[in-house]
Amino acid sequence: RSASVGAFMPAMSKNKSKAAADAAPPSGGADDLMPSDEDLLYEEELLRNPYNLKMWLRYIAARIDAPTRRRYLLYERALRALPGSYKLWIAYLRERRVALRGARPDSAAVSALNNTYERALVSMHKMPRVWLEYLEFLMAQARVTATRRGFDRALKSLPITQHDRIWEMYLKFIRQPGIPVETAVRVYRRYLKLEPAHAEEYIAYLKVKQRWGDAARKLSSLLNDDTFRSLEGKSKHTLWLELCDLVTKHPRDVEGMPVDAIIRGGIRTFTDEVGRLWTSLADYYIRRGMFEKARDVYEEGATSVLTVHDFSLIFDAYTQFEESLIAAKMEQMADDDGGGGDDDGGDGED
Repeated sequence: RSASVGAFMPAMSKNKSKAAADAAPPSGGADDLMPSDEDLLYEEELLRNPYNLKMWLRYIAARIDAPTRRRYLLYERALRALPGSYKLWIAYLRERRVALRGARPDSAAVSALNNTYERALVSMHKMPRVWLEYLEFLMAQARVTATRRGFDRALKSLPITQHDRIWEMYLKFIRQPGIPVETAVRVYRRYLKLEPAHAEEYIAYLKVKQRWGDAARKLSSLLNDDTFRSLEGKSKHTLWLELCDLVTKHPRDVEGMPVDAIIRGGIRTFTDEVGRLWTSLADYYIRRGMFEKARDVYEEGATSVLTVHDFSLIFDAYTQFEESLIAAKMEQMADDDGGGGDDDGGDGED
């Protein structure tokens, strides 16, 4: 019996020492989070009035050299008492962002900060600065869907008078490489409902992405809008010339558009300096292989223009067109004759 008790006592001592070791905080763990003697003044004051914002800010500022976890805990305690404090949230979020510079986008710390931003927006959803910093942080993570949804939520939460700050960053986001063009087009269409005067920016984006048909249709709608004024200082005549270049150089992309009627509408609107419009219309038919129709356009334009400059422009283009047709036919005839001579020579040898 004494032997069994003796064997049992060492086992109990071993289990107790193991439990004590598990319960003890790790080195640099919970001990660093506990208040020190220097914190008693702040702790007593906050115990009497936990809603004293100035005291919380002084407490946090006084512990500027404290470990990171200790400062985060102070922020969390302060925000639990004052969840609607903009100063506390913005200082806390910025400090955590600075600590994550150079971190991988898929790291756990980045995901934790995303969750902290979401907690902040529960009470800070009317603060554009919090939204802008959160959206900037999401853009740095290259999370397209999450970022797009964040922008949409910001636009829904903020008043219309503050949307311009969100849209500036939103447009910067959709112009980044790797953003689907269809997504960017839909975002731009929403933006133009708020700022229709910025349509030329949208057209420039479509040209960069080679969406020629969409660019031509949007430019055509601008020309039909009498209230539109170009922010880039372009005249209606300049816009007509841009439209002509689009529809003539990319005829397959503008199928379904009444190209003939559009260009003739410009010719009727601008009675002078219409030489380029006539040559553009003829070029459109040339690119589609409708040479007779192009010839009719050249002749109609040459007989209807009013200035020598327009006539010479049409005449030169018409002459170049006919010369290219003649050269193509002569080259084709030469190829046919060369092919026929080879066949005859072959029959003679047989």
